[in-house]
Amino acid sequence: MYNILLCCSAGMSTSLLVTKMKKYAESTGVESTIWAISVNDIESTLKQYAVDVVLLGPQARYKLNSTKAICADYNIGCDVINMADYGVMNGEKVFKHALTLINKD
Repeated sequence: MYNILLCCSAGMSTSLLVTKMKKYAESTGVESTIWAISVNDIESTLKQYAVDVVLLGPQARYKLNSTKAICADYNIGCDVINMADYGVMNGEKVFKHALTLINKD
């Protein structure tokens, strides 16, 4: 079971990508929980929920360094979603990228 957290400016623009990622995960039989929030809620979310990886929407790239610092406290991988994959809402590629960050260790 993987817990994948997507973050964007308000937590809304990533909702379609979340849906596509869930659909891909289901098609491969990989159990996962995927949801989106605002970048402003990252720290409180990590305190409340088990999260395996945090992915930032390209529009929230400016928060990468501060988000990586927060994620380091929880030993969680963090990265920015590839802009091209985000633009076409490629749930498969984004999901696979999340798994590579989770399985880095």
